[in-house]
Amino acid sequence: MVVIVGKADPRPAYLRIADDLRSRIVDGTLPPGTRLPSRAQLAREYGVAESVALEAMRLLVSEGFVETRPGSGSYVRRRPQVRRLVRSWYREKRGDSPFRADMAAQGRQGSWESHSETTTAPPVIAERLGVPPGEPVMRTNYVFYADGEPVMLSTSYEPLTITRNTPIVLPEEGPYAGKGVVERMAAIGVNVTHAAEAVTARPVLAPEAELLKVPTGTTIIRIARTYYADERAVETADITIPADRYEIIYHIPVGD
Repeated sequence: MVVIVGKADPRPAYLRIADDLRSRIVDGTLPPGTRLPSRAQLAREYGVAESVALEAMRLLVSEGFVETRPGSGSYVRRRPQVRRLVRSWYREKRGDSPFRADMAAQGRQGSWESHSETTTAPPVIAERLGVPPGEPVMRTNYVFYADGEPVMLSTSYEPLTITRNTPIVLPEEGPYAGKGVVERMAAIGVNVTHAAEAVTARPVLAPEAELLKVPTGTTIIRIARTYYADERAVETADITIPADRYEIIYHIPVGD
Protein backbone atom coordinates (compact mmCIF):
# COMPACT_ATOMS: atom_id res chain seq x y z
CA MET A 1 0.00 0.00 0.00
CA VAL A 2 1.26 3.47 -0.91
CA VAL A 3 0.62 6.23 1.63
CA ILE A 4 -0.13 9.60 0.06
CA VAL A 5 0.90 12.26 2.53
CA GLY A 6 -0.36 15.80 2.12
CA LYS A 7 -0.94 15.56 -1.62
CA ALA A 8 -1.84 19.27 -1.86
CA ASP A 9 1.06 20.28 0.39
CA PRO A 10 3.60 22.21 -1.70
CA ARG A 11 6.52 21.37 0.56
CA PRO A 12 9.20 18.85 -0.48
CA ALA A 13 8.16 15.21 -0.08
CA TYR A 14 10.83 14.47 2.55
CA LEU A 15 9.34 17.12 4.86
CA ARG A 16 5.85 15.69 4.47
CA ILE A 17 7.11 12.17 5.18
CA ALA A 18 9.02 13.40 8.24
CA ASP A 19 5.88 15.18 9.48
CA ASP A 20 3.84 12.00 9.16
CA LEU A 21 6.38 9.86 11.00
CA ARG A 22 6.94 12.56 13.62
CA SER A 23 3.20 12.77 14.32
CA ARG A 24 3.03 9.00 14.74
CA ILE A 25 5.95 9.11 17.17
CA VAL A 26 4.45 11.97 19.20
CA ASP A 27 0.97 10.40 19.50
CA GLY A 28 2.43 7.03 20.50
CA THR A 29 1.49 5.09 17.36
CA LEU A 30 5.23 4.45 17.01
CA PRO A 31 6.36 4.06 20.64
CA PRO A 32 9.97 4.41 21.83
CA GLY A 33 12.18 1.53 20.74
CA THR A 34 10.10 0.73 17.64
CA ARG A 35 12.21 -0.36 14.67
CA LEU A 36 11.29 1.80 11.70
CA PRO A 37 10.96 0.53 8.11
CA SER A 38 14.10 0.48 6.02
CA ARG A 39 14.81 3.20 3.48
CA ALA A 40 13.58 0.95 0.68
CA GLN A 41 10.40 0.09 2.59
CA LEU A 42 9.70 3.76 3.29
CA ALA A 43 10.24 4.60 -0.36
CA ARG A 44 7.66 2.00 -1.37
CA GLU A 45 5.23 3.00 1.39
CA TYR A 46 5.27 6.68 0.45
CA GLY A 47 5.79 6.27 -3.27
CA VAL A 48 9.04 8.22 -3.40
CA ALA A 49 12.66 7.63 -4.33
CA GLU A 50 14.91 6.08 -1.68
CA SER A 51 16.93 9.30 -1.55
CA VAL A 52 13.78 11.17 -0.44
CA ALA A 53 13.09 8.61 2.29
CA LEU A 54 16.71 8.95 3.42
CA GLU A 55 16.37 12.74 3.74
CA ALA A 56 13.25 12.32 5.86
CA MET A 57 15.05 9.93 8.21
CA ARG A 58 18.07 12.19 8.44
CA LEU A 59 15.81 15.05 9.50
CA LEU A 60 14.17 12.98 12.24
CA VAL A 61 17.60 11.86 13.49
CA SER A 62 18.81 15.49 13.62
CA GLU A 63 15.68 16.44 15.59
CA GLY A 64 16.26 13.68 18.12
CA PHE A 65 13.14 11.62 17.30
CA VAL A 66 15.04 8.73 15.69
CA GLU A 67 18.36 7.03 16.34
CA THR A 68 20.33 4.77 14.01
CA ARG A 69 22.09 1.62 15.12
CA PRO A 70 24.83 0.41 12.77
CA GLY A 71 23.96 -2.93 11.25
CA SER A 72 20.51 -2.92 12.84
CA GLY A 73 18.46 -0.04 11.44
CA SER A 74 16.60 3.04 12.66
CA TYR A 75 14.57 3.16 15.87
CA VAL A 76 12.27 5.59 17.63
CA ARG A 77 14.48 7.23 20.21
CA ARG A 78 13.62 6.69 23.84
CA ARG A 79 12.85 10.10 25.29
CA PRO A 80 14.54 11.06 28.54
CA GLN A 81 12.42 11.46 31.64
CA VAL A 82 11.00 14.97 31.83
CA ARG A 83 11.95 16.68 35.08
CA ARG A 84 11.12 20.04 36.57
CA LEU A 85 13.21 23.13 37.09
CA VAL A 86 11.60 25.60 39.47
CA ARG A 87 12.06 29.36 39.14
CA SER A 88 11.28 30.56 42.67
CA TRP A 89 11.56 34.07 44.06
CA TYR A 90 11.04 32.65 47.57
CA ARG A 91 14.29 30.69 47.30
CA GLU A 92 16.07 33.76 45.95
CA LYS A 93 14.97 35.83 48.95
CA ARG A 94 16.38 33.19 51.29
CA GLY A 95 19.74 33.53 49.55
CA ASP A 96 19.77 30.02 48.16
CA SER A 97 21.53 29.09 44.96
CA PRO A 98 18.33 28.48 42.90
CA PHE A 99 19.76 25.48 41.06
CA ARG A 100 21.21 23.76 44.12
CA ALA A 101 17.97 24.27 46.06
CA ASP A 102 15.92 22.92 43.18
CA MET A 103 18.05 19.80 42.83
CA ALA A 104 17.96 19.19 46.59
CA ALA A 105 14.15 19.40 46.52
CA GLN A 106 14.17 16.61 43.90
CA GLY A 107 16.62 14.46 45.84
CA ARG A 108 19.36 15.03 43.27
CA GLN A 109 22.92 16.27 43.67
CA GLY A 110 23.35 19.65 42.00
CA SER A 111 26.79 20.90 40.98
CA TRP A 112 28.37 23.09 38.35
CA GLU A 113 31.55 24.13 36.60
CA SER A 114 32.29 27.76 35.82
CA HIS A 115 34.81 30.05 34.23
CA SER A 116 34.90 33.83 34.74
CA GLU A 117 36.71 36.49 32.75
CA THR A 118 36.57 40.24 32.28
CA THR A 119 35.32 41.38 28.90
CA THR A 120 33.16 44.08 27.35
CA ALA A 121 29.40 44.02 26.96
CA PRO A 122 28.18 43.17 23.44
CA PRO A 123 25.27 45.32 22.18
CA VAL A 124 22.44 42.96 23.23
CA ILE A 125 23.85 42.48 26.72
CA ALA A 126 24.59 46.19 27.06
CA GLU A 127 20.96 46.96 26.26
CA ARG A 128 19.72 44.55 28.91
CA LEU A 129 22.10 45.99 31.49
CA GLY A 130 21.33 49.58 30.50
CA VAL A 131 25.00 50.41 29.87
CA PRO A 132 26.88 51.56 26.75
CA PRO A 133 28.17 48.83 24.42
CA GLY A 134 31.75 48.01 25.32
CA GLU A 135 31.20 48.62 29.05
CA PRO A 136 33.49 46.39 31.17
CA VAL A 137 31.68 43.35 32.58
CA MET A 138 32.49 40.09 34.32
CA ARG A 139 31.28 37.20 32.18
CA THR A 140 30.87 33.76 33.75
CA ASN A 141 30.11 30.60 31.77
CA TYR A 142 28.43 27.75 33.65
CA VAL A 143 27.65 24.09 33.00
CA PHE A 144 25.17 22.75 35.57
CA TYR A 145 24.93 19.06 36.48
CA ALA A 146 22.31 16.92 38.22
CA ASP A 147 23.81 13.68 39.54
CA GLY A 148 26.70 14.24 37.16
CA GLU A 149 24.48 14.72 34.08
CA PRO A 150 24.74 18.07 32.23
CA VAL A 151 21.30 19.67 32.37
CA MET A 152 21.68 23.42 31.92
CA LEU A 153 24.05 26.09 30.61
CA SER A 154 24.26 29.72 31.65
CA THR A 155 26.31 32.75 30.72
CA SER A 156 26.02 35.65 33.15
CA TYR A 157 27.22 39.24 32.90
CA GLU A 158 27.77 41.66 35.81
CA PRO A 159 28.82 45.31 35.35
CA LEU A 160 32.25 45.88 36.83
CA THR A 161 31.12 49.36 37.83
CA ILE A 162 29.14 47.54 40.55
CA THR A 163 31.40 44.66 41.56
CA ARG A 164 34.98 45.81 40.86
CA ASN A 165 37.21 45.76 43.98
CA THR A 166 34.52 43.96 46.02
CA PRO A 167 34.49 40.44 47.53
CA ILE A 168 31.96 39.30 44.90
CA VAL A 169 33.78 40.41 41.73
CA LEU A 170 34.36 36.72 40.87
CA PRO A 171 30.97 34.99 41.29
CA GLU A 172 32.45 31.58 42.09
CA GLU A 173 35.40 32.62 44.23
CA GLY A 174 35.75 34.28 47.61
CA PRO A 175 33.47 34.24 50.68
CA TYR A 176 30.24 34.26 48.64
CA ALA A 177 31.16 31.60 46.10
CA GLY A 178 28.17 29.46 45.16
CA LYS A 179 25.60 31.89 46.53
CA GLY A 180 22.72 33.30 44.51
CA VAL A 181 22.87 36.73 42.91
CA VAL A 182 20.52 38.22 45.52
CA GLU A 183 22.73 37.26 48.48
CA ARG A 184 25.95 38.21 46.69
CA MET A 185 24.68 41.66 45.79
CA ALA A 186 23.33 42.19 49.31
CA ALA A 187 26.85 41.61 50.63
CA ILE A 188 28.01 44.81 48.92
CA GLY A 189 24.91 46.83 49.84
CA VAL A 190 22.97 46.32 46.60
CA ASN A 191 19.34 45.36 47.28
CA VAL A 192 17.93 43.28 44.43
CA THR A 193 14.24 44.13 44.20
CA HIS A 194 12.98 42.11 41.25
CA ALA A 195 13.90 40.06 38.20
CA ALA A 196 12.58 39.79 34.65
CA GLU A 197 12.75 36.68 32.47
CA ALA A 198 12.05 36.36 28.76
CA VAL A 199 11.47 32.75 27.67
CA THR A 200 11.94 31.63 24.06
CA ALA A 201 12.84 28.44 22.19
CA ARG A 202 15.27 27.70 19.37
CA PRO A 203 17.40 24.86 17.94
CA VAL A 204 20.48 24.04 19.97
CA LEU A 205 23.81 25.39 18.70
CA ALA A 206 26.61 22.89 18.05
CA PRO A 207 28.80 23.97 21.04
CA GLU A 208 25.72 23.80 23.32
CA ALA A 209 24.81 20.33 22.03
CA GLU A 210 28.32 19.11 22.82
CA LEU A 211 28.22 20.47 26.38
CA LEU A 212 24.69 19.24 27.09
CA LYS A 213 25.26 15.89 25.34
CA VAL A 214 22.11 16.22 23.21
CA PRO A 215 21.61 15.60 19.46
CA THR A 216 21.97 18.47 17.03
CA GLY A 217 18.49 19.69 16.13
CA THR A 218 17.29 19.43 19.74
CA THR A 219 15.04 22.31 20.78
CA ILE A 220 16.28 24.26 23.78
CA ILE A 221 14.49 26.64 26.12
CA ARG A 222 16.33 29.95 26.42
CA ILE A 223 15.69 32.16 29.44
CA ALA A 224 17.06 35.71 29.28
CA ARG A 225 17.08 36.74 32.96
CA THR A 226 17.92 40.15 34.37
CA TYR A 227 18.11 41.15 38.06
CA TYR A 228 17.34 44.73 39.10
CA ALA A 229 17.99 46.91 42.11
CA ASP A 230 14.97 49.17 41.66
CA GLU A 231 15.45 50.35 38.06
CA ARG A 232 19.14 49.51 37.76
CA ALA A 233 20.11 46.19 36.15
CA VAL A 234 22.81 44.50 38.22
CA GLU A 235 23.16 41.13 36.42
CA THR A 236 21.85 39.46 33.29
CA ALA A 237 22.20 35.89 32.09
CA ASP A 238 21.30 33.61 29.19
CA ILE A 239 20.13 30.23 30.50
CA THR A 240 19.87 27.24 28.15
CA ILE A 241 17.84 24.09 28.97
CA PRO A 242 16.97 21.08 26.72
CA ALA A 243 13.22 21.25 26.10
CA ASP A 244 12.82 17.45 25.92
CA ARG A 245 14.26 16.93 29.39
CA TYR A 246 12.84 19.72 31.53
CA GLU A 247 9.71 21.73 32.07
CA ILE A 248 9.98 25.12 33.73
CA ILE A 249 7.77 25.83 36.76
CA TYR A 250 7.41 29.39 38.07
CA HIS A 251 6.58 30.16 41.70
CA ILE A 252 5.34 33.74 41.64
CA PRO A 253 4.66 35.69 44.84
CA VAL A 254 1.24 37.30 45.12
CA GLY A 255 0.61 40.21 47.48
CA ASP A 256 3.16 41.24 50.11
